[in-house]
Amino acid sequence: MLGDKEAAATIAVKDLGAAKEFYERKLGLKPVDSEGDEAVTYRSGLTKVVVYRSQYAGTNRATAANWIVGKDLEGEVEALRERGIRFEHYDLPGLKRQGDIHVAGDMKVAWFKDPDGNILSLVSG
Repeated sequence: MLGDKEAAATIAVKDLGAAKEFYERKLGLKPVDSEGDEAVTYRSGLTKVVVYRSQYAGTNRATAANWIVGKDLEGEVEALRERGIRFEHYDLPGLKRQGDIHVAGDMKVAWFKDPDGNILSLVSG
């Protein structure tokens, strides 16, 4: 069934112009398709990220998309911080914080938000 099909992250935003500035200039994603002022699709590795206009943008209080960056998590965090990304800090059971990175055993994660408040993360894998 769906196990051998590609999936895409879909992220709702209110202002597509501001979102494009963030996802392209801050995160370095390249657009591969656009539907005018309604949506833009980005390639991210072997997957896609679809950013689309919605009145419900920013209402999700959980992580909307993860980028699995492997052992280079610290380098990616630093590169995004240099581009003005501010990382979120959460007090969650079983997690210890090392700067902007949360650690649980071998797993490391760093959370940040887009201009609409969508929660995004970098994960060590």
